[in-house]
Amino acid sequence: MEIALSMERITNDRLLDLHKVASKNNDPQMADFIEGDFLTRQVDIVKKISEYVAQLRRIGKGHGVWHFHQMLLQDEVVVA
Repeated sequence: MEIALSMERITNDRLLDLHKVASKNNDPQMADFIEGDFLTRQVDIVKKISEYVAQLRRIGKGHGVWHFHQMLLQDEVVVA
């Protein structure tokens, strides 16, 4: 989960960089497209995975991780 969080944060940073390029080059359509279709969703994903990482750190190893995994399977959580 921590690796997934790192990857999602990198993706978010790259999307922000792309948004800056679009704004710098006076391309409001591209900036709006990135905001509307990618950035909002990416922020939600980073938030959700951050919550999962925090929960996993609190519960520790062993049965807690197994129970967390079962919860994810039952809820059929799709992060990406």
